[in-house]
Amino acid sequence: MIATSLRSRPILLSVFWAVALLWSGWAPFDRATWMMEVAPVLIAWPVLWITDRRHPLTDLAFWLIALHGLILMVGGAYSYARVPAGFVVQEWLGLARNPYDRLGHFAQGFVPAILARELFLRTSPLRRGGWLFFVGVAAPLAFSAFYELLEWWAALASGEAATDFLGTQGDVWDTQWDMFLALVGAIVAQLLLARLHDRSLARVAPGA
Repeated sequence: MIATSLRSRPILLSVFWAVALLWSGWAPFDRATWMMEVAPVLIAWPVLWITDRRHPLTDLAFWLIALHGLILMVGGAYSYARVPAGFVVQEWLGLARNPYDRLGHFAQGFVPAILARELFLRTSPLRRGGWLFFVGVAAPLAFSAFYELLEWWAALASGEAATDFLGTQGDVWDTQWDMFLALVGAIVAQLLLARLHDRSLARVAPGA
């Protein structure tokens, strides 16, 4: 985790994302796919700027979001099925497909789980325990399911142009795999990072 002052965080994030966005958008494999893939970054960027002064996230949540943005921008540059690092992993493990999109959907559960945990601890009566863990899994899973609906709607609207955005690579169970990996990511994030997150929370919201 990167320890930063609250004032410098949005600036560092902007430099980090601006460089990555310029690289990603310079000559993407498909411009329409790139726009759809980086749209969450373009939405999250101003939101983080606006909220960081009055309601700052923990460093852990903030930089996990930054990392997730990078994963999206790399996927947008190549399209998920063509990310070079994915081909390396595919060859190492003898897989039938490029697994980079699996990483993306794992992150789609992993990162929102910590964000959901933080928001519920800071804004709701929920406290640490089974119900918080359940909600920390359910919220990212619901988001993942909604994202699959967005992909479906994009496919209906764009026809074959949405093939790279969907990234199914011929897998009829791709949607189910996407949601399953988000589920796994949400569980793993809470099991691995709960204590670290609690320490990070104590610095920005001592009563949470």
